[in-house]
Amino acid sequence: MRAGRGGSGSASFRREPFVPRGGPDGGDGGRGGSVHLVATPGLSSLAPYVSRSLWKAGDGAPGAGGRKHGRAGQDLTLEMPVGTALLDVEGTLVADLDHVGASFTAARGGQGGRGNVHFKTPSRQAPRLAEPGLPGEERELRLELRLIADLGLVGPPNAGKSSLLRALTAARPKVAAYPFTTLVPELGVAETAGGVRVVVADVPGLLEGASRGVGLGLQFLRHLERTRALVYVVDGAAPDPEADLDAVRREVAGYSAALAGRPSLTVVNKLDLAAARRLRARLRPPGVVFVSALTGEGLPELMAALEPLVEQAPRRPAAPAPVIRLRARRGVSEPLRVEPAGDGFRLSGGQVERLVRRAELGSPAGLEWFQAQLERQGVNAALEAAGVKPGDTVRIGEHEFEYQP
Repeated sequence: MRAGRGGSGSASFRREPFVPRGGPDGGDGGRGGSVHLVATPGLSSLAPYVSRSLWKAGDGAPGAGGRKHGRAGQDLTLEMPVGTALLDVEGTLVADLDHVGASFTAARGGQGGRGNVHFKTPSRQAPRLAEPGLPGEERELRLELRLIADLGLVGPPNAGKSSLLRALTAARPKVAAYPFTTLVPELGVAETAGGVRVVVADVPGLLEGASRGVGLGLQFLRHLERTRALVYVVDGAAPDPEADLDAVRREVAGYSAALAGRPSLTVVNKLDLAAARRLRARLRPPGVVFVSALTGEGLPELMAALEPLVEQAPRRPAAPAPVIRLRARRGVSEPLRVEPAGDGFRLSGGQVERLVRRAELGSPAGLEWFQAQLERQGVNAALEAAGVKPGDTVRIGEHEFEYQP
């Protein structure tokens, strides 16, 4: 995400017939555009951001004579699906767009430069300098979509989770007689007997060691963080359904203890097979529902059990109140630092880095103003106290200067 650069100020003078001593009238440059990210219900995936990696806002226009200010750069507003998490290059969560209307300013536009009208003084009535605009912020982000659902269907591969989602909702995920048919989570909406609408997410199957990163386990488990309750689905005709259930519970607990502690329900699928019916006759523990996603047997009992499960599950937190962040007062910053660096010194902190960005070093007037500001802010005195010698290199940001008394 790259914000726009601020426009340059104008070094203009008023020149009109019959107007003596017009004086400087250069306007300020416009601010650069910012990059905003907003959660919208109209998107369901991050597909628009797959093939393009750079998003840039507009630059500010330069100022002009007659104290005309430059036009501000066009802001860039990117629409994101609800549930998008924004992470920096180190994987740290920067913002979470978990509700409709949630927004985040990824990069702020640079300030526009001041025109020469700001530099007029009694001793300098015809300043020929103006400030260049400041560059906008840049930030590299990783976009990660985490589904938001009431119930998450979790279980081993080929347990019939996709078939169960098709039976409970109008969703049509892919169903086939081999494991890992589902490669991305699927969503559907079910309605209970009491008229409660429930969003159900089918999460791809978990392998042994998924919580340690085996396969795509971490990617699949991450989606469960946004579900209010879990529905463990196991194959009733498998050689050892109880071991499969224990394995899935261990992987969920290994990924997040808080996730494992959420309300849950166990569903034994494939009741249409003889092995599952024998299991039901032998084992009927509380909190376990036997169903057949193929024939529909047991689905009414499952829907009746899902309604109280959703009611007792914790609600998603409401949209947070807006946070007002006060900007630091102009001129207040960390103290000036003078550090030895190779054959000279490096200056940082204070206002010196901002000063070098603001200075128009390509013109004699701008360079003279820059050196006067260094003297005024005590930079020269700090260098002399650090032992600077004529000819030493002084570095400020990306610029290098040769020190001469």
